[in-house]
Amino acid sequence: MKLGVLTVPLGGMSLAEAAKYLKSLGVQALEIGAGGFPGKAHLDPEKLLGNKAAIDEVKKIIKDNGLEISVLSTHGNALHPNKEIAKQFHDDFENTVKLAHELEVDTVVTFSGCPGDCDESKHPNWVTCPWPEDFLEILDYQWNEKLIPYWQKEVEFTKKYGVNKIAFEMHPGFCVYNPTTLLKLREAVGPEIGANFDPSHLIWQGIDIPSAIRALKGAIYHFHAKDTKIYKPVADVRGVLDTNHYGDEINRSWIFRALGYGNDYAYWKDIISTLRLVGYEGAVSIEHEDSLMSSKEGLEKAITFLKECIINETPGEMFWA
Repeated sequence: MKLGVLTVPLGGMSLAEAAKYLKSLGVQALEIGAGGFPGKAHLDPEKLLGNKAAIDEVKKIIKDNGLEISVLSTHGNALHPNKEIAKQFHDDFENTVKLAHELEVDTVVTFSGCPGDCDESKHPNWVTCPWPEDFLEILDYQWNEKLIPYWQKEVEFTKKYGVNKIAFEMHPGFCVYNPTTLLKLREAVGPEIGANFDPSHLIWQGIDIPSAIRALKGAIYHFHAKDTKIYKPVADVRGVLDTNHYGDEINRSWIFRALGYGNDYAYWKDIISTLRLVGYEGAVSIEHEDSLMSSKEGLEKAITFLKECIINETPGEMFWA
């Protein structure tokens, strides 16, 4: 496994500055935003595509710092019922795939997307229960008329550019939000569909992370190291479907935390060990979204914490067995 970082919080630095800084902290792999919600601060496909000199400069920055690019990320909702919004996310995804090809990266991270409840919808509609039966009708429409056909088509597009892994972040608010929905789409579309496994979005849903990793054996294409803290006195009253703004931390049932501030070493060492058990040896990429810390402090604390948990070397023979 390699210690990675999503560079988005360092958008105020150039890519060269961010790479040098992260290398100095012992980081080995970069996850770089190239569109959608992560933005284009470090990689803008519209400026880079077809520009060999610019592409070579990006490769030189990565190589000179002894790093690698684990994935390009372009989280978005290409199935948004507002066609203008959907087109922007769709274009960002396809441009990121083209850029990944030029940078020799085979994995792109995004969201599955979430349509509305019909062709006339204005906003996405995330279904969370099966009754009244209207909700099952919405799910049938979303999956069979929108989600599956869209990703079947996009997989054919990505394969033309050597991107054979589309890693969906399982995120509430989108059709793929847990291991069950990830595997459902993978079965319908093909093995190109996999997970960008981010525990932080699963913890508050009550999902056991090692069990989820086991369930997704062979389908984990990237991994986010981000923690969540559940505040039980609030959650016991409000529940975990909390619509308070992320900035209203003291009144929320849960908030995102830097590694070690949501769960302890034993918890994260179990996660890392389970990743090894299922054969995952890719990047463990820190995503900083802790609103109680600056980006610099959050990243540095998370890096220090993760170094104690990550397993770097290949195990030798079991001489004791």
